[in-house]
Amino acid sequence: MDQTIQPPLLMNAMVLEQSCSRLLHQRIPVPIPSPYQVLIKVAACAICRTDLHIIDGDLKQPKLPLVPGHQIVGEVISRGTLVTDIAVGQLVGVSWLGYTCGDCGYCRKGLENLCDHAQFTGYHLDGGYAEYAVADHRYCFPLPMEHGGSFGAPLLCAGLTGYRSYTMLPTEAKNIGIYGFGGAGHILIQVAINHGKSVCAFTRPGDHSAQEFARRYGAAWAGDSTAPAPFLLDAAIIFAPVGELVVKALQDTVKGGTIICGGIHMSDIPSLPYQLLWGERSIKSVANLTRKDGQALLALARELSFQTQTHPYPLHQANEALDHLRNGDINGVAVLIN
Repeated sequence: MDQTIQPPLLMNAMVLEQSCSRLLHQRIPVPIPSPYQVLIKVAACAICRTDLHIIDGDLKQPKLPLVPGHQIVGEVISRGTLVTDIAVGQLVGVSWLGYTCGDCGYCRKGLENLCDHAQFTGYHLDGGYAEYAVADHRYCFPLPMEHGGSFGAPLLCAGLTGYRSYTMLPTEAKNIGIYGFGGAGHILIQVAINHGKSVCAFTRPGDHSAQEFARRYGAAWAGDSTAPAPFLLDAAIIFAPVGELVVKALQDTVKGGTIICGGIHMSDIPSLPYQLLWGERSIKSVANLTRKDGQALLALARELSFQTQTHPYPLHQANEALDHLRNGDINGVAVLIN
C-alpha cells in the first residue's frame, strides 16, 4: 500500500480573481483529490504565453477565481481510490490537456485534442501556480528524475506544442523557419537539427539578444521578423501570436510550402493576395495536444538529452515573471519554483 503524505490544510497560491488583473498571493485550501485524481506537491511550474492570454483576457471565460499554470512538475503525495497506475512518491508532469470526455466524435476518432468537452489545466481547472495541485491521473505523465524541477517543466507545453507543430510538417521539409523564438523554439530546434534540418529564427525587430540565443542553439540564420528569409523555406512554424506573420511566412516559403500556426491565440490574420497562397501552399493550426504527443516527446527528450534554458522565480514573484515574458525580456522559459 502507498503511504499517503499528509498535506497541510492551507497552501500558498497565485490566484486570478478577474481577467485583466494582477494575480493575488493568497492562502487557500489544499485541494482534495477525487477518486480519479492525484494530489501533487508542485516543485516547479513553467510559465507559458497562453497564461498571459488567459490573464490578459484574450482567452475568454476562464474558471474564476483561477490558479493558472499548466506546465507542472511535482511529486504525487496522495491518490484517489480509483488510481492504480501512479504511485505515491512518483514524479509526474501535468500539461494543458486536463480532461476529455472519451465519447464525442473527435475522441472516438483519436482526436482528443479536439474534444468538444475538453477541459484545460490552468484555464478550466486550477493549475500549478501553487504549492499543491490535483490532476486526473489519466492526464499525468510519469517523469524520470532527470526531468524534475525547472528543467523538465518547459517540456510539458513549450516542448509539446513545438513537437506537435513539428510533426505536422512534411517530413521532406529541409529548410524550416521559426517565427517567435522562445520557449517552444529553443526545444524544437534541437529536434529539427537532430533530424538534419536547417532552421531560420525570426524574432521581434531589433531583439538581438533573442537572435543570439537562437544562434547558440544552432540556428543557421537569425534576424528580424520583418527581414526576408535568407533563402526560401520549405515550411514555417509561427509561435508568435501575430497574425501578420502568416502573410510574412507565405512570402518566405516555396511553392507547396506549409505554414503551421502553433499558438492557441493569435491576432487577426490580415487580408492577403491569393497569389501568396496559390502554388499549393497550405496553412494549418495546432489545437492543443494529445497524450500520445506527450509520450513521444518525453521519450525523445530522454534520447536526445534536451537542454532547456530556464529562469527561476519564487512563486510569489509570478507577476514579475509574467511581466518579463510580456515585455520580451526572457530568452527561454520562466519557471515558478516552490
